[in-house]
Amino acid sequence: MSNNLRLYLWIALAALLWIDYTTWTAEFAQPAGGPSVASSIPAKPSSLANRIPQSQAPAPRAASTQKSVSASLPVPPAQAGAPSGQAPLIHVRTNVYDLDISTQGGTLVKVDLLKYARVTGKPARLQLENTHPATEYLLQTGLTGPAGRAYPNQGALYSAPHLSYRLGKAKEFLVPLTWSEDGITVTKTFVFHRGSYRIGLKYTIENRSASPWRASQYAQLFRNDPRTKVSYFDPNSRAYHGPAIWNGKEYVQLDPASSEYQHYERDVTGGWIAVPQLDFVSAVVPRKSSTYRFSSQVAGSQYALSAVGPMHTVAPGATLTLSQTLFVGPTLHSQLEKTDPTLTYLALSGWFAILARPLFWLLSQVHRVTGNWGVAIIVVTFLLKLLFYPLSEASGRSMAKMKALGPRIKSIQEMYKDDKEKLSRAMIEIYKREKVNPVSGCLPMILQLPVFIAFYWVLLYSVELRQAPFIFWIKDLSARDPYFILPAIMAVTGFLQFKLNPAPPDPVQAKVMMVMPIAMAALFAFFPSGLVLYYVVNSLLSIAQQWNINRRIAAATKRK
Repeated sequence: MSNNLRLYLWIALAALLWIDYTTWTAEFAQPAGGPSVASSIPAKPSSLANRIPQSQAPAPRAASTQKSVSASLPVPPAQAGAPSGQAPLIHVRTNVYDLDISTQGGTLVKVDLLKYARVTGKPARLQLENTHPATEYLLQTGLTGPAGRAYPNQGALYSAPHLSYRLGKAKEFLVPLTWSEDGITVTKTFVFHRGSYRIGLKYTIENRSASPWRASQYAQLFRNDPRTKVSYFDPNSRAYHGPAIWNGKEYVQLDPASSEYQHYERDVTGGWIAVPQLDFVSAVVPRKSSTYRFSSQVAGSQYALSAVGPMHTVAPGATLTLSQTLFVGPTLHSQLEKTDPTLTYLALSGWFAILARPLFWLLSQVHRVTGNWGVAIIVVTFLLKLLFYPLSEASGRSMAKMKALGPRIKSIQEMYKDDKEKLSRAMIEIYKREKVNPVSGCLPMILQLPVFIAFYWVLLYSVELRQAPFIFWIKDLSARDPYFILPAIMAVTGFLQFKLNPAPPDPVQAKVMMVMPIAMAALFAFFPSGLVLYYVVNSLLSIAQQWNINRRIAAATKRK
């Protein structure tokens, strides 16, 4: 009975991993017969990238009477009439970014992440925002309002005091852009911080006209994201990439392939919008106290996700300051949490996040001490083994007793091979007499399975492990073992575990259980090496534990 259950558990685990893969395939494969980009996307001048979100927010607030406390920054004349695509770019370099801001709209048009390579060991940096036609990705921000007036939206032209900024030794610096028209002056200021992927954005509105001026703050994430073929050999291709929001209560992925989300619209308080892709994200976090209108539009492989804030009225002679926060970079748990605690759902979400979050916390605390993520995985695996030791001990004792009873059970099976009823009674009798519960050996495996899956998600979707070296040939714990050494060790340890456990009485089952370690190693061969390392260490600890239990049981049997 226990052998059958163990077999079913191994098959269930393999099936679970297969279902996980096929589900990803079903979710992210290009729909058959879907419209092509060429047939469904309008020409560039009218594409979603140039869509100006319109204010549909709650009623206007009271006019602001706050006066400006600082003099306007000296700026050169506005580059009025500069053709689209030829507006000067402002180059900004910090210790984590190399990016460009267009003076047309103050749009982030290129963001290179200096600490992350596209490919391990290669000089080319990983790029998020970009203007490449096939993968265009823009973070657009501005002010919008009632028709009939000009606004500093993503199509407006700004002027800037400088076209190049470097962080140097400062902890932060400001990049101001200015727009003026009809007596209204808006200073749009980006705030960059040392070592941070959080970008502050502030608008200072001065009304020097003779009439009130109304405007809403907005942000829009635009992306051209052609669906790529899902590959089992590439974890990046299986992860969700597309628009996502926090609606104030829960994390929602607005899958562009779903008709439900192709024209999504909702008023949200305390939320944010984002475009995640595996370990990286571009996100906009409005003020928590304000209600924003979130909306999405999809056209073929293009989509635009926008957030439009409440309408504000600036009285003549008054000044108003508005602000919001941007996050562009890796989904580092610590930085996401500092920006907004709910942003951590971009790193770990779903049912297993309940277990995955404390596991990641433990892993990160151990990493602080060891300084090596591979060593941290080994230590945490040992701690998890220690946590489940009472269950594993009970399971191990049961399997050791079953192994010791093997010759007697085989003899009974031979004796009653033609009488199943007598065989069943004889088996129950020997189990009772020897105080062996064949099911007890399987229960710990069932209880540990959720922890295993949670740790799987932690290791697969933690950017902290991206391109993190371990030792010798393992240069990236988030990538597969380049020489398949760990999977080979995994196969060997699996076979040793099989030999330490009682052999199934059925020859067919015995052969299946013998081949299972090789099948599991082949399945894990293209998984992140950090996950395989966890499995190998766990197997080695299990082997040591089972060997010790078998030795003690055998010694006790001899004394009897």
